[in-house]
Amino acid sequence: MKKNLLLPLLMLLSSVAFASTDHYILRDNSHVYHLKITKIADDIKVSADVDFEPNASETGKRACSADISGEAKSESENVLVMKRQMEGEAHFCTLKIQLNPTGAKLEQSKDCSYFAAGLCHFNTDGKELLKVK
Repeated sequence: MKKNLLLPLLMLLSSVAFASTDHYILRDNSHVYHLKITKIADDIKVSADVDFEPNASETGKRACSADISGEAKSESENVLVMKRQMEGEAHFCTLKIQLNPTGAKLEQSKDCSYFAAGLCHFNTDGKELLKVK
């Protein structure tokens, strides 16, 4: 009986030992970027969200929020690529995530504008999201 209970518990603990979640954030004036990367064994899940309020130079624009999530593939040791198709459409948003020990930078494909409209975009324009410890 004890062996029957011990085996599922050990399996659960072993999968938790290989799981990690990292958060990254950037506040650029009134634009906020958030990135979450979860790794469980070889599976990588990415979630990115942005909240933009118009800056002084963006008068007449409207505030916006956008998010995207999905599975990512490791392109190299420090580069992840997430590709997500818009439901019912032929448009794919591709996020390229460049990681380093202290942060991450995001680059988006042009079709990401279907996921983040108006002021919102996932591209950080070379600015680094800082890793939250």
